[in-house]
Amino acid sequence: MNSSQSLVVVGLQWGDEGKGKIVDVLSEDFDIVVRFQGGSNAGHTVKIGEKVHKFRIMPTGAIRKKSVVIGNGVVVDPIILLDEINALRKAGIEVNLLISDRAHLITPYHIQIDGLNELSKGGKMIGTTRRGIGPTYSDKVSRVGVRFCDFRNHSGDQWSSLEASSRSIIEAVHHADVDTQNGPSLESFTSAVKSLLPYVGDSGVFLEKEMSAGKRVLFEGAQGTLLDIDHGTYPFVTSSNCISAAASIGTGVPFSKLESVLGICKAYLTRVGTGPFPTEVEGSVGLRIRDKGREYGTVTGRPRRCGWLDIVALRYAVRLNGGKFLAVTKADALTGINPLKVCVAYDVDGEETTNFPADATTLSNVVPIYEELEGWTLDDLSLSELESLHDLPVQLKRYLAFIEKLTNTQVKLVSIGPDRADTIIVS
Repeated sequence: MNSSQSLVVVGLQWGDEGKGKIVDVLSEDFDIVVRFQGGSNAGHTVKIGEKVHKFRIMPTGAIRKKSVVIGNGVVVDPIILLDEINALRKAGIEVNLLISDRAHLITPYHIQIDGLNELSKGGKMIGTTRRGIGPTYSDKVSRVGVRFCDFRNHSGDQWSSLEASSRSIIEAVHHADVDTQNGPSLESFTSAVKSLLPYVGDSGVFLEKEMSAGKRVLFEGAQGTLLDIDHGTYPFVTSSNCISAAASIGTGVPFSKLESVLGICKAYLTRVGTGPFPTEVEGSVGLRIRDKGREYGTVTGRPRRCGWLDIVALRYAVRLNGGKFLAVTKADALTGINPLKVCVAYDVDGEETTNFPADATTLSNVVPIYEELEGWTLDDLSLSELESLHDLPVQLKRYLAFIEKLTNTQVKLVSIGPDRADTIIVS
């Protein structure tokens, strides 16, 4: 993994696995960091000493002043991206950014439609962040979306198509008035797009040229495998493909040039919003994990549901992504909990299985089959003195070995705290 020219980093759970921190740690050894899917509904948090950087769209490598690329698979809210650029400038970081001219734009119409769609579901809400992600991807597939190249080339046809379609949905379907004033205005949207146009170009051509010249590229995913539109817990999923194969589609880089995959998982499991969660833990233990792990959404601030590690789901995600290497994060959040439970199989109507079901209804009704492992404590250890896996408590090393055995992977990184320095890299 360390010698790869290209590395794809993906989440193996329902997102929020700590990808931002891991990408930040890894990006020191790469020349370019590329975001290949998702939008401003995803949040990456990186803590460096007393400074905390939070991103929704900007690739995490920007903190290390690397070249960063937003690929065509990303849907971009230009107002949020411009705010992130300005925030980095205030922190003394000038961004070396390229935005794909094929990336679709989230408009004020999309944001209003997202909210109306969610409200119309009543008690069957998906739990969307209402950031306009779903409607933007819907317009992309319906061929009425707008891309950066449409503004750069002064083509008004696509914008007219989008406006007509959006107004029809708002007025005829939802029987509401078009309202882009309570949210972002059309004026601020247009102004932000114009400000971003100098960053726009053909990202596929750029990446092909740089990789041919020997530059190392890190591909950064958003959300997680279990939220993938095709392979996740549908319909409680996001609107894009979150697995490693999407790195090629979302950037224009040939799949044959993607060498290694690193999957990231927490030492436990979390989920935001509604949807099945077989290993969810309620009561004092669940609250303790949430408190220790600071399990609140980067974008929304919503508290995350917490539960035990699910090996059935994790093994499924590892297979989908073709990953041989793991980064296990937030081991510190389980400190002092004893025993720890790990789900190793499901009971489905009285029969044991290790297969992850395709439909959310079945997953909602499975009974997790657990194995118990001895817990550990990190409270009395100095994180600065932990330099290798050998320095970790024996119980934690056994826990990691258990994960490796059942997923047929190698743990290459272990995160034991929120700071950049609280990371052990296995050589």
